[in-house]
Amino acid sequence: MSKKKRYLTAVMADGYVKTIGPTSSPFTHYWRIVAQLSGDRTEVFWGHTKSLKEAASKKQATADAAKQRGWLSYDFEIAELVESSGRE
Repeated sequence: MSKKKRYLTAVMADGYVKTIGPTSSPFTHYWRIVAQLSGDRTEVFWGHTKSLKEAASKKQATADAAKQRGWLSYDFEIAELVESSGRE
C-alpha cells in the first residue's frame, strides 16, 4: 500500500511561503540561503530535510560555500514544514 501524499508548507520570517508536494516523504524542515553577491545580485539556495538537526547541519556547509564562492554575506534560515492544502 502506498503512503498518503501530502503538501507541506513553510513560512519564512520575511513572509515568503514555500509549498512542496505532493510528497509522501517525511520532511519536517525547509532551509533557505540568500547569498549577497557583488553588483547588488543575490542567489537563493533551498532544500528540505527530515529533521531539524539535518537542516542545522547545512549552516556549517553554508559558511564554507560563502568562502569558496566569495559571497559578500548571506542569510541562512530554517522553517518548520506543516501539512497544508497546497494552495498557500
